[in-house]
Amino acid sequence: MLERKTFHKTLIYSGVALLIIGLFGAASMQARASAMSDLVTQGRQIFRFDTFGDEDFWGEQLKLHQAIEGEQFGGVGPGVSPTTALSVGLKVDVKALPDSLKRQLKKGQVDLNDPAVTLALLKLNAVVGVTGFFNSDGSLSSIGIQCALCHSTVDDSFAPGIGKRLDGWANRDLNVGAIIALSPNLSPLQTLLSADRDTVVAVLNSWGPGKFDAELVLDGKAFNPQQVTDGVVTGTNVPGATLIPPAFGLAGVNLHTWTGWGSIPYWNAFVANIEMHGKGNFFDPRLDNAAQFPIAAANGFGHIQTPEDEDLITPKLPALHAYQLSLLAPLPPDGSFDPVAASRGDALFEGKAKCASCHVPPLYTESGWNLHTPAEMGIDSFQADRSPDLMYRTSPLKGIWTHTKGGFFHDGRFATLLDVVNHYDTLFSLGLTNQEKSDLVEYLKSLGDVPLQTPKGDD
Repeated sequence: MLERKTFHKTLIYSGVALLIIGLFGAASMQARASAMSDLVTQGRQIFRFDTFGDEDFWGEQLKLHQAIEGEQFGGVGPGVSPTTALSVGLKVDVKALPDSLKRQLKKGQVDLNDPAVTLALLKLNAVVGVTGFFNSDGSLSSIGIQCALCHSTVDDSFAPGIGKRLDGWANRDLNVGAIIALSPNLSPLQTLLSADRDTVVAVLNSWGPGKFDAELVLDGKAFNPQQVTDGVVTGTNVPGATLIPPAFGLAGVNLHTWTGWGSIPYWNAFVANIEMHGKGNFFDPRLDNAAQFPIAAANGFGHIQTPEDEDLITPKLPALHAYQLSLLAPLPPDGSFDPVAASRGDALFEGKAKCASCHVPPLYTESGWNLHTPAEMGIDSFQADRSPDLMYRTSPLKGIWTHTKGGFFHDGRFATLLDVVNHYDTLFSLGLTNQEKSDLVEYLKSLGDVPLQTPKGDD
């Protein structure tokens, strides 16, 4: 009897102990989940609003803010009106607008040709990816940019170019080169590129909407002398700028630029330091290769060092990374593709067309080292030669329907998805019929992670 009571007590104590352990474990998991949620929230704030101190370059050095405000408000030139801003692809976050201003806009009571309205929008922090810094008299003192400038757009729910933010979407309307070319002082770029202002402006204006040349300040190669596709010259002196890629759907993807370079946090550090001209630390001895990267090597871009108390980039990389990984590729809207044809295309994708040999579902790129030689891609090596590995990345395909504007591949050489399919049909001698090609296109248009909607709690 005593043994039985002891046994029962042991079971009770063990159960209590397990319950306590379970409760502590659940609390610990909940705390970790909360911390991760906080990190993602911090990352969203950084992605949307953090300049990393780059206003010292765009404002203090290039004086871009003076061109935006115009001479009427203490700057230079006519200024940048909302109409002009929207025409070069800048977007407006409708949630940042007060209801009174939205009513006035709906009634046509706002002069969208007045630079004063642009200044008012900047004061409201409503211009996606751009922050204005103001003097006490209301004039602009500087201007800064964020990740969201290139890698966010809006849903046009209020008006063209005005709507709710779509973070991670490539802004294929944004004419980065034309915006930079407005700068009253381009001498920092002129010195870096060893070129006069007219030449720098011509290069910047050659990029066009939705493109940016990240390697220009590394190697100075502004144009591809000979674009080749399937052994045929398809263009000469093609601008060296590449299409802005999306920043969603990257979880599990090793490399996320057209030509590799590195992981998400690598490219965040690269862009924040070298392209945005923020204040931080960056290390990549590959940029010491003067033969491949003469400008980067001469300027020590692979060894950027900033004192810890002045580093505005490095401490923010974890949260920024977490937020980007949380951005899922959106599913296409209903009615935007033929589901029956897409189903046939799915079978072709993994079968006759051999797409899945590289674009492996569900990542739609290789798990691991997802790079290929130019010969394997059937194109010239110009852009690949501007990267450390001399290769092109297998781009993930989810959400491809969001960035059809501007074309496909790194330089937009293929105007449509059908052109891409035709290219691979020729390169690999697939023998696809016209119907099969059409079915593949419908399948590609169907790919995504989540329905298109504004995330719950998004502010």
